[in-house]
Amino acid sequence: MIIGASDNPERYACKAANALMSHQHPVVLLGRRSGNVNGTEIINQRPSITEIETVTLYINPEIQKDWYTYILDLNPKRVIFNPGTENMEFETLLRSKNIEATEACTLVLLSIGAY
Repeated sequence: MIIGASDNPERYACKAANALMSHQHPVVLLGRRSGNVNGTEIINQRPSITEIETVTLYINPEIQKDWYTYILDLNPKRVIFNPGTENMEFETLLRSKNIEATEACTLVLLSIGAY
């Protein structure tokens, strides 16, 4: 799941979505605006979804506060804080719920086979 998804090919969230798809990872795209990336719809709601393995963030720490409960309720295995999204408060909260919190770049993780 990408939170902060964009269909603008210049944005890293869009590049990450394309890279995840090209590596055969299923994606759910959540963003402020509707659109699509490579045929996958960007949803501008917070759907009830189960079995999310990874949430990768492309929203700043201030906006993240509004997402804490939603992400915690998803109970993902990990949350990736891409550059510029680092948030020690949220990372601590995630770890207290046994959710891995990683400061990393999704694109780099994919490129080195560590995603």
